[in-house]
Amino acid sequence: MSELRKTFRAIDIGDGTDGRWATHIRPMWPLAESWMTQESRTPEGAARARQLFETHLPELVPVLDRLAGQLDRPGGETFLTLATLRPFFSGCTQIGADGTLLRNYDFAPDDCEGTIVRSHFLRPVIGMQDGGWGLLDGMNDAGLAVSLTFGGRFVHGPGFAILIVLRYLLETCDTVDQAVAKLRTVPIAIPQNVTLVDRERAVTVHVGPDIPLTETPDACAANHQHLPVPEEQERFSRTQERLHTIRAAGPDVAAMLKPPLYQTAYDEGLGTVYTAHYRPAEGRLTCYWPNDSWEQSFARFTPGSRTVTLGQPT
Repeated sequence: MSELRKTFRAIDIGDGTDGRWATHIRPMWPLAESWMTQESRTPEGAARARQLFETHLPELVPVLDRLAGQLDRPGGETFLTLATLRPFFSGCTQIGADGTLLRNYDFAPDDCEGTIVRSHFLRPVIGMQDGGWGLLDGMNDAGLAVSLTFGGRFVHGPGFAILIVLRYLLETCDTVDQAVAKLRTVPIAIPQNVTLVDRERAVTVHVGPDIPLTETPDACAANHQHLPVPEEQERFSRTQERLHTIRAAGPDVAAMLKPPLYQTAYDEGLGTVYTAHYRPAEGRLTCYWPNDSWEQSFARFTPGSRTVTLGQPT
């Protein structure tokens, strides 16, 4: 496999009003706009997205309004609800244990924003941004960390992209129990597995448009929710193999940087783009790649950029 390079960035966007967030996001608008459904481009679809947001994520409405004003693009507010996006599917493996959250994010590198963001919308949050202001994973100043994986079932329904829901949980919750309670009330557009960690507890839950929230026996997730996993899906995603491996390894960074947890099927959108290790009680995030690492924290957040090599597992 040829060597892949990707540049990651770290930015502090504050409360979103001083232009840093908008300056970063505006060049990405054509790609972001392509995520939107045809329905979202109609007045009726935009109104439904706004109503859904106001109903289920009310605390974030003022943030939505000020970011939409900063973005200043037709359809920008509707996009930022993340309630009108075409479904997207990814890989990923994650585990929560001993006050830490460790995950591999597996996707097409060119389609991953690759931006570590520190923000202060309602409270301090650090995470890997995607979808404008959504999060693939992150932590807050209360010591709560959350992360997503695709649930492995290709169904779609009305609701939010999980990216904005993770943002919502971190902005409004202090503990795993609070976050799980809120997650039960929010409609999710596609099946997702969410791992949540605080000082006292770690849990993985399955959510989706066609199932109630279900807690799993342990705080591990790959890319399935039900057994048996179809043979073709297992050959393609190795989801059961990865889940068995991470359960056996525990929260071990070295294991995440080796097959089968570290994946290199980038052409199929299942290559590992980064490994994130959250220690939320300490307010620290370390991102790993086979030959590099980058630490950020609430105490010492350093904006900048880093170009790394992908696809060379240790």
